[in-house]
Amino acid sequence: MSDAPDQAITGQATRDTGQAARDGRHPSAPRTARERARAEITAEILGAARGYLATAGAPGLSLRAIARDLGMASSAVYRYFKSRDELLTRLIIDAYDSLGAAAEVSEATIDRNDLAARFTAICGAVRAWALAHPNEYGLIYGSPVPGYAAPADTVQPASRVTTLLLRIIVEAATAGRIPDADLRDAEAPPLAAALAPIRSYLPPGIPAPLVQRALMVWTNLFGVISFELFGQLHNVVGENPGDRGAFFAGCVRRWICFTGIT
Repeated sequence: MSDAPDQAITGQATRDTGQAARDGRHPSAPRTARERARAEITAEILGAARGYLATAGAPGLSLRAIARDLGMASSAVYRYFKSRDELLTRLIIDAYDSLGAAAEVSEATIDRNDLAARFTAICGAVRAWALAHPNEYGLIYGSPVPGYAAPADTVQPASRVTTLLLRIIVEAATAGRIPDADLRDAEAPPLAAALAPIRSYLPPGIPAPLVQRALMVWTNLFGVISFELFGQLHNVVGENPGDRGAFFAGCVRRWICFTGIT
């Protein structure tokens, strides 16, 4: 994580500006016919690429194959995306933004003072999005794509869910709604030193044990969802949707208890 959590979500206007920049236009200017055509072709390319995620996975993504499927010359596709890696980056950013938006919309509907309900809404939205978009989820939380290194552009979109969860932890600590155990030995090494990178993005006074609890829950959240999507819960948890939902809801309740959010 390279951006502070309070900078990771910069508002819808900022995200719209970023999308406009990716489309090659000024955010406040009306789109010309050429810009509209470019946006439509870009959307077609991205749609075809998502199709390849479902059939061949990210390693099988090929600009030439996409051009062939769309009836375009490969040179034409390269005018929109200079390389496979550039296309992958756009798919990754779009997936993170879609997931982040789903979590933000769900969390925003909850009473600001009900921290546990806000936490529950975030977790439920992340799981619902993952179940509805398994290929995109696999792209951002599955196996790394051989030969691909994600650029810094992906950091801010990837931080959106983490920011929501950390914001709840910060609010809990600021309001004194944290376990007393987390206040004792809050700066004891080596834990405080180990968490120095993430704590540098948080307001002063957030105890290291509480930050660790938040990070443990964060990894648990995506671990449980990944196990469900990638089949590791087969013959472990019932296959019926109700069984999986009940298991996940139980996990969320225990995560809330573990963090001490009240």
